[in-house]
Amino acid sequence: MKKVLLLLLTLAVHTAFAQYSGRNVDRDPSASIIELGNTITAQELRRHLAILSSDEFEGRETGQPGQKLAAEYIAGYFAELGLPTIGEDYSYFQKISFISEGWENIDLHINGENPKHLWDYYALPATNSDQERLQVSEITFLGYGIDDQRYSDYKGVDVKDKVILIYDGEPFGKDSISQVTGTAGASDWSKDFRKKLTLAKEKGVKAVLIIDTNFKQNLRNTRRFILNSGLNMGWGENAADNYANNYFISSALAKMIVGENFKKVVKARKKMQQKGRSKSINLSANLEMEQHKKVRQLIGENVMGYIEGTDPQLKDELVIISAHYDHIGTRGDEVFNGADDNGSGTSTLLEVCQAFVDAKKNGVGPRRSVLVMLVSGEEKGLLGSKYYVEHPVFPLENTVANVNVDMVGRVDKKHADNPNYIYVIGSNRLSTDLHRINEGANARYTQLELDYTYNAEDDPNRYYYRSDHYNFAEKGIPAIFYFNGTHEDYHRPSDTIEKINFEKMETIARLVFFTSWELSNRDERIKVDVLKK
Repeated sequence: MKKVLLLLLTLAVHTAFAQYSGRNVDRDPSASIIELGNTITAQELRRHLAILSSDEFEGRETGQPGQKLAAEYIAGYFAELGLPTIGEDYSYFQKISFISEGWENIDLHINGENPKHLWDYYALPATNSDQERLQVSEITFLGYGIDDQRYSDYKGVDVKDKVILIYDGEPFGKDSISQVTGTAGASDWSKDFRKKLTLAKEKGVKAVLIIDTNFKQNLRNTRRFILNSGLNMGWGENAADNYANNYFISSALAKMIVGENFKKVVKARKKMQQKGRSKSINLSANLEMEQHKKVRQLIGENVMGYIEGTDPQLKDELVIISAHYDHIGTRGDEVFNGADDNGSGTSTLLEVCQAFVDAKKNGVGPRRSVLVMLVSGEEKGLLGSKYYVEHPVFPLENTVANVNVDMVGRVDKKHADNPNYIYVIGSNRLSTDLHRINEGANARYTQLELDYTYNAEDDPNRYYYRSDHYNFAEKGIPAIFYFNGTHEDYHRPSDTIEKINFEKMETIARLVFFTSWELSNRDERIKVDVLKK
């Protein structure tokens, strides 16, 4: 299959270049722009979409083999166009990760009592690994669990395979002077509890019980995070390698553990605070604990095609043209090919990218840089674009606008008698310049009906908030979204290539190019002149 894809890809690129080669693009700037737009053809759009929406790509669900195959196809096309590798490890990829970690089972027994999770104690899944049932009859009180140059709780104490009980924070003496640093203010030992867990792991500690002196407030703040089953941005922490297993416990639960040694522990703590001298205490306590996590991680790739601007004064500014290439995968034996959603937008961007590359090869622009970015994770909640705006490859303050394409290959019922239309969403939400530029490009070059129905602020469908442009708009970046509306095949196995109107798609793709061309070549950067509501 890969050899077939490579052959088709090579033919697509060579055909596109053959259509454009040999033309005198310098004779008339306006003629040059039209000819660049004319390199975007229904034939080439079909060629891309036939591959992207094939059964071999298994519906392109993020994190699944079909999505990886689609990413490789897109990256291969960018390579054929000669674009630089600006992604990770000299690739075209920005890897994205979203993770959810919760508790499948968590248990704690102390001296025959069964304290309640999220009531008497809490534990963060991210800093714990799976722990089979552990039983001990002794717990070592170890002050604050610190080992530093001026102050150490570990000096002369063997804690290998032990469970230790420690306070959060660090010991402070008179005038709030830290015994750890000899200065006012908290050290990293107070600011990041993970430092104590890492040290405990290095020392061979089995588990750490941390007395949380602000337990109620911290429990309120932590409860929602622990119970939330949604995906959060990030890669997760390698808890098994980095941290000793741990529980945060209330002062009341600590007293139960300490028992008759309570006064001895309080006296030892005062000595730590006043004199900076630590003393460990062995506590007789029967403890049983068990921890088993449930982890869900989604890993995908944004694929980035970068065309550097030709104007030394403007090339640090960037126009981002985006579309999501993922879909919803398979259900049993059925493949949800997603020809319209969003194979159509993905194919459109590949052709738009080729037109910009042709322009640069022939010395006519673009003046600003252009990032053609195919994102994954859209169907999981706009995750790929969300990841990019939080981890931008280029500074967001230099990003002039986002042009987003999501479903442009079909005709909805409203326009059944006039397929030459496109819904335009968001163009005037932040910038009247962006709105005028798109209107002007359409009037000059494509003459589509621009339908603003779904741009209304009271639109019950709320499409403005439902595609990848919104994550850019949230950051104050003007964004425009092209959309053909929904149809009966939306998110169904029947969203297939034979239902795509490629002539309509060709015209929309050219409008995307012409609007993006103006954004990347005009003298002045478009202004944000509309207040966000």
